[in-house]
Amino acid sequence: MKSDLEIAKAAKMEPVVNIAAKLGIEQKELHMFGPYIAKLPLKLIHNDRIRNKKLILVTAITPTPAGEGKTTTSIGLAEGLNRIGIKTTVVLREPSLGPVFGIKGGATGGGYSQVLPMEDINLHFTGDMAAVEKAHNLLAALIDNHLHSRKNSLNLDPRKIVWKRVMDMNERTLREVVIGLGGPGQGVPRQTGFDITAASEVMAALCLAKDMDDLKEKFGNILIGYTYDNEPIYARNFNAQGSMAVLMKNAIMPNLVQTIEGNPAIIHGGPFANIAQGTNSLIATKMGLSFSDYVVTEAGFASELGAEKFLDIKCQYGGLSPNASVIVATVRALKFHGGVKFSVLSEPNPIALERGLPNLEKHIENIKHFGIKPVVAINKFSSDTLEELGIIKSRCEELGVKVAICEGWEKGGEGTIELAEIVKEAADGCTSCFKPIYDFNWDIEKKLHTIATRLYGADHVEYTVKAKQQIDLFAKIGLDKLPVCVAKTQKSLSDDPHLLGRPRNFTIKIREFEVAAGAGFIIPIAGTIMRMPGLPSLPSAEKIDIDNDGNITGLF
Repeated sequence: MKSDLEIAKAAKMEPVVNIAAKLGIEQKELHMFGPYIAKLPLKLIHNDRIRNKKLILVTAITPTPAGEGKTTTSIGLAEGLNRIGIKTTVVLREPSLGPVFGIKGGATGGGYSQVLPMEDINLHFTGDMAAVEKAHNLLAALIDNHLHSRKNSLNLDPRKIVWKRVMDMNERTLREVVIGLGGPGQGVPRQTGFDITAASEVMAALCLAKDMDDLKEKFGNILIGYTYDNEPIYARNFNAQGSMAVLMKNAIMPNLVQTIEGNPAIIHGGPFANIAQGTNSLIATKMGLSFSDYVVTEAGFASELGAEKFLDIKCQYGGLSPNASVIVATVRALKFHGGVKFSVLSEPNPIALERGLPNLEKHIENIKHFGIKPVVAINKFSSDTLEELGIIKSRCEELGVKVAICEGWEKGGEGTIELAEIVKEAADGCTSCFKPIYDFNWDIEKKLHTIATRLYGADHVEYTVKAKQQIDLFAKIGLDKLPVCVAKTQKSLSDDPHLLGRPRNFTIKIREFEVAAGAGFIIPIAGTIMRMPGLPSLPSAEKIDIDNDGNITGLF
């Protein structure tokens, strides 16, 4: 059986100008990045064309080490919809080098449901991640330069600066650092740290911005810290927004590539869903809707994380109304939630599968909370038995939920036609069914209580003294009406990564808050989640190599 990389290398790509032509975009409008990648200028977005188009959200059950294949299913679904005659574009996030060289691998799908050129997309792509990193760190440099060269005329308390630095790599040793050591000429010593670039507020702002003016305004609204009198200081106080936006001149434009079957794919932005909003840019989604009848997009991790943030934050800010949602499940992952060890997931175990089904049931329930009719896609593996597949299908039918076996990895669009037909039926039956589960104007605690009890299944939300004090401060400085973007583990519906399946009778513990005032949300930190991951004991980087002819191996 060929690897993803071997399949990608064997695929015959079309020039990107041909892909653009399928959308009705002329070559002269493209900003070319070689023969197979182009950026799309924002002037191509037509808001008046978007109203009657269909938006499909792909989410999943709670992630496991076995993998669910959400990106593969998203791409396969787009292929299947095109095969049944529906003009469809898949819109995805950009890969981060952290997971690529860490444990998760790339983010371009798999098998015969991939976006191409796979290697370029996974490795630097068009430099968007680098631009986000540079814009973020420019602001950090301006802050420390102010302390050193401007004699701190803003009265900024170095102990209360919340703006860290970022890099696009998993690097646990940089989570907490001390800078400015070495004497007066080296700056003002203070404690700070690094987040991964995907967690940068610059990334979050990029993915929620409407255009360059809106992005500049968001940059100016970034909260960087407080004065000695506890008054907020923003990026606009350093006149940083203009120069930051200059660095985003190209990065603000979404990237056009292609699927393995030659259909359009737009890839833009890359926030993680466990520590940020976890969805591609609003600009990219609207670009896809401007030129296609259907857009298939995904949100990171499961329904209580990426999907919730997509529906409550992105859709409310962007005026989007999804028409259907696909929940990706696998036999292997459900057996994991049923208590089976990773090493024996390929062995038939109907009893464990039955024990794991409540996790799927909870995610079905979650999507229904938003008024959307869910569709279940069982991403099929060769080790799945007919009995096990039948158990999932029977349970979905009992719940009144349509379900399809998805064979996109093995067969591409041919293996997702059944799923495409079911999704079309669900989407056509929903014109204005979507409703968010909370209003931005609710207080922070009510918003959090709603998410935790309805989507996580918690009984209560508990706050540390520090978190309570921060809530009071946010109300004082006028940030309490922002939506909440919870940072929590993706491994469980709860904030404890060890609670698999469908946990009950638990409390969500909020230890502190971070603020993304520029992007436009408050970040409650639940449990022990961190915004800078570490590499695993055996990172993928140790298996990746390149020869003299530029042939890459080990990338997946």
